Amino acid sequence: MSFEDADSSDLGLSGSQSMERFLFSCELSSKVPFFTFQGDEEDDTDHFLEFRTVCLGEGAKEECNVVEVTAMNHQGKTISVPVANLHINCLPMVSLGEFELKAPVTIRLKAGSGPVNISGLHLISSHDEESDLSGDEDEMFDEDDDEEEEMSPIKPAKRNRNCKHYICYSSCFYLSRAASC
Repeated sequence: MSFEDADSSDLGLSGSQSMERFLFSCELSSKVPFFTFQGDEEDDTDHFLEFRTVCLGEGAKEECNVVEVTAMNHQGKTISVPVANLHINCLPMVSLGEFELKAPVTIRLKAGSGPVNISGLHLISSHDEESDLSGDEDEMFDEDDDEEEEMSPIKPAKRNRNCKHYICYSSCFYLSRAASC
C-alpha cells in the first residue's frame, strides 16, 4: 500500500518533495521481545515510523504489558519512553494518533509476555532538490505573520464553582460523581 502525500506540494518549497506511505505492523511477545525499524541509509530519503495503535493479541494473559519505544531526541541522544501499558481486563488497546519518529526506532516489550500488535505507517520522504525560498515566498510568510498578530487572544473558560467531578483511573474503571451543574 503506497500513495504520495498530497500535502507535500503545499510546503512552499521550490524543490520538490514527495512522501510515500506504507502499512507497518509488528508483533511483540516473550519469544520476540523487540523490533528495530531501520531506514535505508544508502538512498537520499528520510524514513519515519508513524504509530497508530498498540493492542493485545489473541491469547494475551491477565498481566500488564508495557511497550517501550527507543529513538533519538532533538539533541541526538537515544532515549526510551513507555508508550502503552496494556491489560486484557481494562485497557486492551491504545490509539497513539499520529505518533511519528525518525528511524532508527526500537520497539520493546518491557514487561509482560504479549502478544502485543503494533500498527502504523512507514513514511518515506524523498527530496528531489534542495529547498530554496524565493523572495515571493518570503512575502507569503510575512502575510501569515500579520494575520496572526490581528487575532484576539484566547480567553479561559469560566468555571462553575458548584460543579464537582471526581475521576478515578487507578483500578481501570471510570467513576464519576457530579453535583448539578
